[in-house]
Amino acid sequence: MPKLRVLIVDDAVVVRSRLSKILSSDPELEVVGVAANGRIALAKISHVNPDVIILDIEMPEMDGLQTLAAIRKIYPRLPVIMYSTFTHSGAIATLEALSLGASDYATKPSNLGSVEAATQHIRDDLIPKIKVFGAFFTPSIITHPVIFPLHSDIQQVEVVAIGVSTGGPNALAVVLKEFPADLSVPILIVQHMPPMFTKLLAKQLASKCQIPVDEAVSGQILKPGHAWIAPGDFHLIVQRDKTGVRLVTHQASPENSCRPSVDVLLRSVAQVYGAGAIAVILTGMGQDGLHGCQCIREAGGQVLAQDKATSVVWGMPSFVVNAGLANKILPLNQIADEIMHRIRLNQVPPTDL
Repeated sequence: MPKLRVLIVDDAVVVRSRLSKILSSDPELEVVGVAANGRIALAKISHVNPDVIILDIEMPEMDGLQTLAAIRKIYPRLPVIMYSTFTHSGAIATLEALSLGASDYATKPSNLGSVEAATQHIRDDLIPKIKVFGAFFTPSIITHPVIFPLHSDIQQVEVVAIGVSTGGPNALAVVLKEFPADLSVPILIVQHMPPMFTKLLAKQLASKCQIPVDEAVSGQILKPGHAWIAPGDFHLIVQRDKTGVRLVTHQASPENSCRPSVDVLLRSVAQVYGAGAIAVILTGMGQDGLHGCQCIREAGGQVLAQDKATSVVWGMPSFVVNAGLANKILPLNQIADEIMHRIRLNQVPPTDL
């Protein structure tokens, strides 16, 4: 198999040099060019023919956002991974880049204590994403799907839990903006993102939606018509007490190399809500959510999965589908309607006063 061709665009010579060395040490990757700004990068693309572009955000002459917009006009399908600083401004620019059509993002190593730790961060965070968008990634196929008995008596839906990763910010915007202001259930979301990014994502989504969207805070009581996003680097679970169901965040060990983890949320949702839960698995790398969806189905709940055609990366949904856990597989633009249909299906009519 030919090596995956990578173009690195960053104004810092030390970043270009370090990235080139680390990426070139992988036998499946080849760095075919570097550029100090967007203008140089645009001139090089046709000559070096990259499979993936690594694009810095803050650069002189032509920054990452301007460069991305120009790339998308000429090369609408060329994978571009934004390489952002772990700062407030970097997070804002990254979310804007994703809305402009960036394939994904990776954060630059910061305050990790050693060159070795920084190198490992790049190998763990950036290289797998390069290979995904270079089509080197093939999700494992589960050959023995779990078979669940059909139940005609579907319980009233009490909560919707959504798991998503790569491509998530745009996918969440498509789904959440369709929910009405009088939505009768709470929404819980795990989006694989670092701290700071999730708070900004919640604010961005809230500006587009009819329902409030907030980053989750421990102790908050769930209420209908409200969405909460797990904070970066914290797991999110639900717990029932005498006053209702509360959000709880904690920093137990990562699962599936993720914190927050979709599996952690879905296990708690299955335990608290049982058959009253709908789990929704959207676009993303890896298999986080697979075990949690099995817990939801075993508790009598329902599972929806995004289809391959509309997923940025059909990783997380594919594991759920191949395991036989999805009640229905849908394109992204039909998921909100399907959720609303299932909420209304067994909705208890209000009692006359």
